[in-house]
Amino acid sequence: MENTDQPVIDVLNHLIDIAEDGKYGYENAAKDITDHHLKSHFTRYADERREYIRILNDQIIKLGGELKHSEGGPVGSLHRTWMDFKSLVTGGDRDPILKACITGEEAAVSAYKKAIENPIITGATMQIVAAQCQGIEDALKTIKAHLADESYKD
Repeated sequence: MENTDQPVIDVLNHLIDIAEDGKYGYENAAKDITDHHLKSHFTRYADERREYIRILNDQIIKLGGELKHSEGGPVGSLHRTWMDFKSLVTGGDRDPILKACITGEEAAVSAYKKAIENPIITGATMQIVAAQCQGIEDALKTIKAHLADESYKD
């Protein structure tokens, strides 16, 4: 018998890919950045994305779905490769890394907002998705503030 919640599960699996992309991106950024303050932020954001993935997986199980192993999406993989390349070229310089993080977070916010606008996302699932979207938006604001604030520069 087909699970009637499968369309919701599919949306959640897509968000898991997005969260995986963010987790990997922040892990790379934390590894590559020389600014210790930003390294701390990036490590925390990677941990947050790891928790988002756990929560989304729990919701999939509650909906009767099967967990799939995700290593992020193909666009995220390309973005991480670009971030790694930028880090090599810039030697861990903060601005290119911050800009790459901003690009990734803007894409994540877009995907989450699309899920929020989807009428099949309701109830507890909507609360989870909306809370995670807010967390990503908060991270994006912080990263943009660091990019704009000259006093944070090495």
